[in-house]
Amino acid sequence: MKFIRERVLKQEFMAGAWCNLGSPITVEMAARADFDWILIDQEHGPGDNMTLLHQIQAAEAGSAPIIVRIAWNEMPRFKRVLDLGAAGVMVPYVQTPQEAADVVSFMRYPPEGVRGVASTPRAAGFGHDFSEYFDAANRSLLTVVQIETARAVKNLEAIASVPGVDVLFVGPLDLSISLQKPGRFKDPDFIEVLKHISSVVKSTGKAAGMFLPGLPELPLAVELGFTFVAVCTDGGIVTSGMKDSITAVNKYRH
Repeated sequence: MKFIRERVLKQEFMAGAWCNLGSPITVEMAARADFDWILIDQEHGPGDNMTLLHQIQAAEAGSAPIIVRIAWNEMPRFKRVLDLGAAGVMVPYVQTPQEAADVVSFMRYPPEGVRGVASTPRAAGFGHDFSEYFDAANRSLLTVVQIETARAVKNLEAIASVPGVDVLFVGPLDLSISLQKPGRFKDPDFIEVLKHISSVVKSTGKAAGMFLPGLPELPLAVELGFTFVAVCTDGGIVTSGMKDSITAVNKYRH
């Protein structure tokens, strides 16, 4: 298993690739591109658990661990992706400290949590490495909760103070809509909210994370103190490449 929790909690800057196409090919490409982590999106992406299995296998081409964004904060979703070999889980739409505490519990084996124990899943080497995995899992798996609403911002300090929450990760589009500033990522008031989030999160010893609306926002994110940053998506790169190509072709059309 490839674990990065210790580095993340040291607030090292770590850049991730966001894979939402459900493709093992793009995951393998990301794995070979030297990202620090790769996220597989099961909230808005089309993949299922068999797709996820192939994507995690494809990630073996590189050194980046796989983080999986599950569709919702429900216990069965955690154990399915963790048993397949995810090094961490991202949970959308966490708004209260109780919801964050549930996330932590679902991530961990007893007595620290309620994750079901099986000795033969892929994460445990199909049984060959169960003891090592069981001993390491609770302290090594990365727990990421998303801050996407005004209510989550209001409860930010309490959420960040939940033991076992490692990264508080801004979903900028959802958050901007909740704050009634849809897509206005450069609005000074929105930037102040981002600054507040980063400051509170770092003060609790956790890492502040963010999905970048675009690479031009990277310098600001770094300046504000975000260290766990998704810098691109496979779908976005493919779409923008196709648009650039057809734009170049259009001037020759009559």
